[in-house]
Amino acid sequence: MKLFDVYAINPIEIARGEGSVVWDSEGNEYLDMYGGHAVISIGHTHPHYVKRITDQLHKIGFYSNSVEIPGQTQLAELIGNVSGKAGFQLFLCNSGAEANENALKLASFYNNRKKVIAFTGAFHGRTSLAVAATHNAKIVAPVNETDHVIFLPFNDTEALEAAFSSYGNEISSVIVEGIQGVGGIQVASYEFLKQIRDLTSQYDSIFIADSVQCGYGRSGSFYSHDLAGIEADIYSMAKGMGNGFPIGGIAISPKIKPWIGMLGTTFGGNHLACAAALAVLEVIEKDNLIENAADVGTYLIDELRKMDKISEVRGKGLMIGIDLPEELSSVKKNLLLKNRIFTGEAKPNVIRLLPALNLTKAHADRFLEALDERLKTD
Repeated sequence: MKLFDVYAINPIEIARGEGSVVWDSEGNEYLDMYGGHAVISIGHTHPHYVKRITDQLHKIGFYSNSVEIPGQTQLAELIGNVSGKAGFQLFLCNSGAEANENALKLASFYNNRKKVIAFTGAFHGRTSLAVAATHNAKIVAPVNETDHVIFLPFNDTEALEAAFSSYGNEISSVIVEGIQGVGGIQVASYEFLKQIRDLTSQYDSIFIADSVQCGYGRSGSFYSHDLAGIEADIYSMAKGMGNGFPIGGIAISPKIKPWIGMLGTTFGGNHLACAAALAVLEVIEKDNLIENAADVGTYLIDELRKMDKISEVRGKGLMIGIDLPEELSSVKKNLLLKNRIFTGEAKPNVIRLLPALNLTKAHADRFLEALDERLKTD
C-alpha cells in the first residue's frame, strides 16, 4: 500500500527536536520558526511535557468518556484561570476542525437557526460544516456545499451591518479568526470584532472566536480576540493546546446550557491528551510564555519592518506574516535549503512565522540574520 499523495513534502526527515531546534536524520540542525503549523507551543520535547505524558502512560492511557477522568476537570479549571474565562464550560475533542464543527453545531442548538456568517480568507477546518465555512472552494467537496454559509469581506463593518439588517433573525452564528492564519496573517480590526459582538448580542446569535491558530497565548493574549476588549460566546482551540499531542476543545459561555448526549467524542479528553494539555498550560504559566510571545514577537515585528525589501509585516505576538514581492518568491524555499530554517507560507507570497512561545531573542536574531542574507542575495 502507498500513501495517499496529498501533501507537498520537503525531502527532509526530522528525527529529533529540542526547544526551537530540530535535527534531521543526517544530523543537520534546523531552526524551527513554524512549529509544525503553530502546534509546538512550549518547544520540542520539553522535559515537563515528556514526564507528564510518560507518568500518565504508566498509569492508564485511555478510557472512554463514560467514566470520570480527573484530568478533564483539572484542565477546565486551569484553562479557565489562565484565559480569564473561569465561568465558561469546556468540551474536549481532538482537532481544530472538530472544535469548530462542534461550535457551529452548538450555536445552532442554542438558537435553532441555520445561517452562518464567515469571511473571505477564512480557514476553519476540513470537516463538513467547518470546511463549508472555509473560504477555499477547491477543498469543499460537493457533499459539503450548503447555502447556510454567507461569506462577507473580512474587516468590512458595513457589509456585516447590512447582512444583519437583511436577515439578522436567521443568523445562528458568526465565526471569525482573530488573526487569519492560512489567509496570510490578516489581523481582525478591533472595530470589526466589537461590531460582531454588538450585532450577535443584539440578534441573539453566537459569536464563535476561532482561536485554533491564533489562540493559546500566541498573540500575546490567551485569545487574540480579547485584545479588542470583547468576550465571545465560544472559543475554539487546538494546535498549541497539546504541543503535538492531538487535542482540541471549545470554551463555552454559561448562557449555553448542555444536555446529555448533545455533543460527543470517543477520543476527546482522554487521559494522555489531558496530561499533555495540562503540561503545556503549566509551562506557559510557570515560564510566563504569553508575555514572552508578546515581547519577542514585538521585537521581531519591529526589526522586520526595518528591512526595506519587505512589502508588509502583519501580526501580533509570535504570529507574524511577512509579505514579499513576487521577485523574492524563492526566499522561503532558500531559508530552508540554504539557512536550514523552517517557516510557513500563505499565498501568494507570504512567509508565516509561528514558532514556539518560548522562542528566545537569540533564535529570533538567527532568523533575522538569515532573512537579511536572503533578501540581499536571492
